[in-house]
Amino acid sequence: MTNQKTDPARSAAGFPRRRLLRGATVALAVLTAVVITSCAEKTRTSGGGGTLVISTASDADQLFPPLVVTVQGRQVVEQIFEPLADVSDSLNVFGDGGFLPRLADSWTWAPDSMSIAFHLDPRARWHDGKPVHARDVAFTISLCKNPALAAPIAPLLSNIDSVTVKDSLTPVFWFRSRSAQQFYDAATVALILPEHVYGAIPVASLASSDVLRHPIGSGRFKFKSWVPNASIEIVSNPDHYRAPARLARVIWTISPGDFNAAATRFLAGDADLFPSVRADMLPEIAKSHTARLIEYPGFKFGYMVFNMRDPANPKLPHPLFRDAAMRRALTMAVDRASLVRNVFDSLAIPSIGPTVRAMATADTTIPQIPYDPQGAMRVLDSLGWHTGADGIRVRSGRTLAFTIMVPSSSKDREKLAVLMQDQFKRVGAKVDVLSVEPNVFERQQYAHKFDGAIEAWLADPSPGGIRESWGSAAAHTEGSKNYGDYANAVFDVQVDSALHATTRPTARALFSRAFRTLIADAPAIWLFEPRNMVGVNERIHLAPLRADAWWAHLADWYVPADAQIARDRAVDEIAPTADSQHVKRSN
Repeated sequence: MTNQKTDPARSAAGFPRRRLLRGATVALAVLTAVVITSCAEKTRTSGGGGTLVISTASDADQLFPPLVVTVQGRQVVEQIFEPLADVSDSLNVFGDGGFLPRLADSWTWAPDSMSIAFHLDPRARWHDGKPVHARDVAFTISLCKNPALAAPIAPLLSNIDSVTVKDSLTPVFWFRSRSAQQFYDAATVALILPEHVYGAIPVASLASSDVLRHPIGSGRFKFKSWVPNASIEIVSNPDHYRAPARLARVIWTISPGDFNAAATRFLAGDADLFPSVRADMLPEIAKSHTARLIEYPGFKFGYMVFNMRDPANPKLPHPLFRDAAMRRALTMAVDRASLVRNVFDSLAIPSIGPTVRAMATADTTIPQIPYDPQGAMRVLDSLGWHTGADGIRVRSGRTLAFTIMVPSSSKDREKLAVLMQDQFKRVGAKVDVLSVEPNVFERQQYAHKFDGAIEAWLADPSPGGIRESWGSAAAHTEGSKNYGDYANAVFDVQVDSALHATTRPTARALFSRAFRTLIADAPAIWLFEPRNMVGVNERIHLAPLRADAWWAHLADWYVPADAQIARDRAVDEIAPTADSQHVKRSN
């Protein structure tokens, strides 16, 4: 196969032609000429085996699919468990034409489109050897919709009325209404679970059950071990009904909250993949004889979410951010373009809202709240916030002050918070930056115990995924992804209308209207959309990197026999123990 070079002036996601700044200019130029390849460059159809070591600064939150929120957790569970069908690399979620069979080998629509009967592959087996049954499908959907579990994906299943079992291989999905995304909702949103493993545990106590730490799925990889804050290991499933994973094993080595340690492990050659390359790593990758950089279009974006609840008493509204005018004024105080340029160099551009440019329903023409510090000050004046002698505003004895929370594992978000702190100060707001370890960051978000938090979000390929983080159905619910507890009935209705559109152009226009409503209401400050780059060892042969999940085809990666090294043949030497890890504590 002929090698393909990535155009450094324009990525596949449509980033504008820009010149790299400072030291990254030379580094990326060298990488472009020597080591940047297309994401499919090393794909092969023969050979296999080897060990892939992934270096990361964050642990998984869960290994139980309905409760997984973090990207790290998704990377693991999506290897162990399977959906009925999966989105293809086209990421077309309308109708069923863009889907690949997984647990289901075929499906039949009812004449009125109000039900779909899936036929399970009769060869499919759980990792403990038991056959996959239609009851497992019905159990999974019922469990994910059960309020006692509080699964974050529950809002995405709201159009599914029920699942019945026609026979051992035929689960039938019944819908409340027709939608262009009915198939996606049924086939892809929920990874299917074995009822005989999880069904005997009371739903209310399932989240704390030890059973969840030893997942049993049906995927091409099987779970082997999880040492919290140290490592996760999965191994190829030799008995998989379609094909075993080509890699013998995959190991995530974790440096909790320590980005530099995770990056150093990759640059030193002790890990094969680093999925969070920053601009300051480019010179080192350019000098490496074994590492290469791969850019791919992605679905990631970052924002600062406003908490609508009072962190001191989450039952009450936030004293500042319940006011949309306050949120808009603070948004006007932030120069997003300069922030992105200072923190990411040319490796990101300002976000366009709660979506990404690569998504089919994205609308780049929607007006953003402009950078206008003078306008921000006029709004704050009109709200009764008057500037004191120290330059900080006060109203009725209350200081205009709040805290921005960031995870210590993300130096980029820490830098953004510090720069925003200065910009907010210019309009009279006193802001503190709180850097906490990733597990604390996650806990505080779930509990709504923060003022503002800078998120890095991986969007779902379905635009309907926006309901998870901004829909009213996910508000007022502990454990949901609606961390800001945002609710807007107008937005909800507009999203519902878009989801029930029967053509893509109609859906795009209706989603555009919903995005306009959300952006104008300012539940967050939309900050950045990064160019997605992963660092990978040249001995690793890749399958294509899917825009919404680079790990989607991980089971088709491999290390050729003539490129294998000691760790490819070792069995228990790679995964570190918790005691061997240096844990960086935030100050």
